[in-house]
Amino acid sequence: MGRIVVGVDGSDPSLKALHWAVRQAELTGDTVEAVNSWEYPATSWASMMPGMPEDFDPQAVATVALTEALEEALGAAGAAAVDKIVVIGNPAQALLDRSEGANLLVVGARGRSGLKATLLGSVSLHVTQHATCPVTVVHG
Repeated sequence: MGRIVVGVDGSDPSLKALHWAVRQAELTGDTVEAVNSWEYPATSWASMMPGMPEDFDPQAVATVALTEALEEALGAAGAAAVDKIVVIGNPAQALLDRSEGANLLVVGARGRSGLKATLLGSVSLHVTQHATCPVTVVHG
């Protein structure tokens, strides 16, 4: 039994990737690890956002967002069966780090291609080029 890592940010493509990963895990007996990441902007954004509570916890917000996305997509019982991982850092790098030793890494495709993907920095493009395990990119 191994591990399937899937990137989940709450977007429709990531939820499709989640469904695909769960179905694959049912076939292989692997566990599913849903990964969400967050990062601070390069500048101190707390000072740029008036009204931001001093006790604002981005890790807690990202954890709630991941849990809600999983429950919406899989129901409470399905979400409970998925390992939830929330990390600080670049999404592509977080997925690469978490997928070390995994049987499979699954990501959704945003549908960007060509120049847009190059300029915007596609997570799926990056992980397919750098992952140490097989990668599945789920298209709509």
